[in-house]
Amino acid sequence: MMEHEKTTLELIPQQQQNWQNRPEWFFNREHTDTYEQWYEGRYKRAEIWQKKVMEQLVSKDHRVKTLLEFGCGTTRFTRWWKEIGIEATGGDISPLMLSQAMHLFEGDLVMADSHHMPFKDHTFDALAFITTFEYYQDPVRVIREAARVGRYGIAMGMMNRNSPKVVRRRVQELFGKNPFYLTATFYTPKKLSAIIDIALQGREYTIEWTCTGLPRWFPVQQWGVPFGDFFGLYVRFNDVG
Repeated sequence: MMEHEKTTLELIPQQQQNWQNRPEWFFNREHTDTYEQWYEGRYKRAEIWQKKVMEQLVSKDHRVKTLLEFGCGTTRFTRWWKEIGIEATGGDISPLMLSQAMHLFEGDLVMADSHHMPFKDHTFDALAFITTFEYYQDPVRVIREAARVGRYGIAMGMMNRNSPKVVRRRVQELFGKNPFYLTATFYTPKKLSAIIDIALQGREYTIEWTCTGLPRWFPVQQWGVPFGDFFGLYVRFNDVG
């Protein structure tokens, strides 16, 4: 009798993997397994303000009813979009993150690379990137893919380079205390807008942004000055019906 070799097709890799030719924390179970707890702990207040900012920006574009969030992770934000009347789909490159998302999110999920989105043109009304765009080595290509798949706009929420926390994170990395931003590129609203201008040359669009992530004691928690730990930005396409 012929023996058949037993094979196992597993979604979750047993060893850390690389992406874009470098190791990334979201392929390491030591970090991904505690991702949700991090949001429920010390990061909870920041999340509340981040969602307020993103709601204000995206809700102004009444054309947006469906949205694809790439880099959705465990779907922390992806689950939230329905609260403001938007049907969301999640996409991520990390099987570790998606293995959790499958149990937390009732919508559709796809495992893919944001540089090559497996969707037809204008499949969704908008694209969203929440604290994930910092990890793309070819941001121009990702923006062009987002503009191809999203008809009306692109929403971005990310850590701001104009923040004292950036210095703290880099110091922590030197001592091996913070692995989450080793490969991250921090942007300012001005720098990100310049990259968007390159990627969307020839398109008609407007950009709006606002910052939050300010100290608890500060008299305001959101403003139009490019300082704060987090900023939200929305690109509205004006050359489509």
